[in-house]
Amino acid sequence: MGFHLSGVGLTHANGTIALQDIVLSAAQGECVALIGPSGAGKTSLLSVLGTALRPSTGRAEVLQTALTATAHAPNRALRARIGTVHQAPPIPPRQRVVTAVLAGRLGQWSAWKSFASLVYPLDIAGAQAALARVQLTDKLFARCDELSGGQLQRVGIARVLYQQPELLLADEPVSALDPALALATVRLLVQDAAARGATLVASLHAVDLALACFARIVGIRAGRIVFDLPAAQVDDTLLHALYASEGGVLPTLGPPAASDQAPPVAADSAALLSIAGCR
Repeated sequence: MGFHLSGVGLTHANGTIALQDIVLSAAQGECVALIGPSGAGKTSLLSVLGTALRPSTGRAEVLQTALTATAHAPNRALRARIGTVHQAPPIPPRQRVVTAVLAGRLGQWSAWKSFASLVYPLDIAGAQAALARVQLTDKLFARCDELSGGQLQRVGIARVLYQQPELLLADEPVSALDPALALATVRLLVQDAAARGATLVASLHAVDLALACFARIVGIRAGRIVFDLPAAQVDDTLLHALYASEGGVLPTLGPPAASDQAPPVAADSAALLSIAGCR
């Protein structure tokens, strides 16, 4: 079992209720997409799964480890088995790309090896291989503050690919990427998880991207799960109801991002999905 949540609720210190009565499970090796309007609770749910936030109520079990409001803090070994791709990767601006990628395994290495790698990269070939998967080999020794927003997102993805976690969480991982590159990158995450038998949970803004690349879709609104269905059963009626607070307008793949454009390709989303191989 990748994770199991039973009656999970989350209330922030300021009294804001982020999650309510969440019941959700995923088997090891399963890939799940989270969709829903802004402020629905998708990031909060990922934070609970990643052990960054403790549930206020209910029970959460992640990688066979129980997480409750009264449980002890998760240990380093559990955190090392979980990898998170952030929308804005928390990478020091002056850090070299190679060091940022290798940081994916700091939780798995001994203290002396982790420190040594910060001084001089210990696995340059491994970092280069991970960067090649996100088309950034030429940025191996660049400083992170020299990269565009989209390139920095891809460095964060390369870091998680290098980590090889058992549970991979992605919070809007391709928001700064060109549509074609975004599709290819999400496809890479799904394929990597499937190949390793890892569980993948991704929060995605673009509904068409989620439907095309994931077999299971979970719709969230106002901190509650609205539906949990195979992608083939998620129809327009369900989607428009899910996004009713945003006028029923479904967010989809937009025009190329100025921060990380890719060469021009087919203009419509359906053609893009076909090119990326998600269908």
